[in-house]
Amino acid sequence: MNPIKMMAPLAVTLVLGACGGGGAVGGGRFDAPVRSFATGPIHSACMRSDRAARSSSLCGCVQATADATLGRSEQARVVAFFRDPHLAQVTRQSDRRGDERFWTRYKQFVSVAERTCA
Repeated sequence: MNPIKMMAPLAVTLVLGACGGGGAVGGGRFDAPVRSFATGPIHSACMRSDRAARSSSLCGCVQATADATLGRSEQARVVAFFRDPHLAQVTRQSDRRGDERFWTRYKQFVSVAERTCA
């Protein structure tokens, strides 16, 4: 199974208390080239996870993807999913407009990470 898909519940249950890079300002660019490795809060949360598929290179690629596609506050929400996977489900099912916008961007981030980090 694809390591990113194995992390998807974590990456959908994936991915900043402190921030590891600029992130995308003003909406993110999902067609932007992604560096292959970065360190930061998502990398740290990923490395602390209990997922068998975790590795520094995979977590670094996911962080680089986050830096290219998500803003700092969005990355912070993703890190919260590592601490509380149920929060991802709550966010996904929320009717709040802000949660719906975030979830759309999060799904795009996961899609880019799956393509880039596989």
